[in-house]
Amino acid sequence: MNYYDINSLNQSIHGTLSSLMPEGLAITLEGIAVGLLIIVLYALLAIVLIYMERRVCAAFQCRIGPNRVGGRGGLLQVPADVLKILTKEIISLRHADRFLYNLAPFLVILASIFSFACLPWNQGAEILRMDIGIFFVLAASSIGVLGILLAGWSSNSKYTVIGAVRSGAMIISYELSIGLTVLTMVLLSGTMDIQEIVMEQEHLWNIFRGHIPALLAFCVYLIAGNAEANRGPFDLAEAEQELTAGYHTEYSGMHFGFFYLAEYLNLFITAGIASTLFLGGWMPFHIPGLDGLNAVMDWIPGVVWFVGKTFAVVFLLMWIRWTFPRLRIDQVLTLEWKYLMPLSLVIVLLMTLCVIFGLVL
Repeated sequence: MNYYDINSLNQSIHGTLSSLMPEGLAITLEGIAVGLLIIVLYALLAIVLIYMERRVCAAFQCRIGPNRVGGRGGLLQVPADVLKILTKEIISLRHADRFLYNLAPFLVILASIFSFACLPWNQGAEILRMDIGIFFVLAASSIGVLGILLAGWSSNSKYTVIGAVRSGAMIISYELSIGLTVLTMVLLSGTMDIQEIVMEQEHLWNIFRGHIPALLAFCVYLIAGNAEANRGPFDLAEAEQELTAGYHTEYSGMHFGFFYLAEYLNLFITAGIASTLFLGGWMPFHIPGLDGLNAVMDWIPGVVWFVGKTFAVVFLLMWIRWTFPRLRIDQVLTLEWKYLMPLSLVIVLLMTLCVIFGLVL
């Protein structure tokens, strides 16, 4: 039972607006409000994640981390960096394809926002909901690859081209493993509707319901999701020692800021999808038979569960980044094509057998 279902609140707001104005205008105002909410959440989460990254990195490297701007905790360091990026000049390259050069960062940020809008924060708190919701997330996230390839090619630099080719090869490769692990959870849940996938985990999360295949799928998803987000040890596209900054070397000002924001929001989206598919999303932690504990867990708002699980996965992904050294491009592709993809196919087969023979909990 979820005591914090906001579907009734949504219907009440819509009914009130419809009674005061034509329904079309009410829907338009609701859409504008939701759009502004997405932008505000997007910006705030990016600031929180950048600060968290710096703190986690400092802890793993035995450093202090941000400790000047905003007191000893350095809380204002990230807002200061944001202000600096906003005031930086956007440089126009002489020999670049200007249209594609300017279009690329918007494609990357657009793919990120589309995927971000599908995350289920709570019951009734989804922004985009459709019967093929998880398929839409996979399709929307693929737009970002196009932006990266365009950014590298249109900049007319050997460093950016090499970075874009590396990133394109890696992301397209690891999308196969991500798609197969998502298919595993779709088989377990019997639906592609993201909210329905969460509702199926009311009594037990998928990572426990699906036994060993679900646990293996979770591990494969984390590895492939890390590669999809261009984060270490899979950050070959931005290898500073080799390519300066990779595919966005020639970008400055807010154009560079778009790539920077998209990287951290893609990290949050990867973690959010993991918590949705495997860890119950906004569903509380329930243990069958322990009704008292389950009732207590139900009093915690769903949005707290979702954000808590997502940031736990974000911390795990940051832990991986600052623990393992950067891989070579041949090692990255070998890991996918020789190990992860065959393992993903085996996981799909095992989950299919579990569902057919009724072995899921």
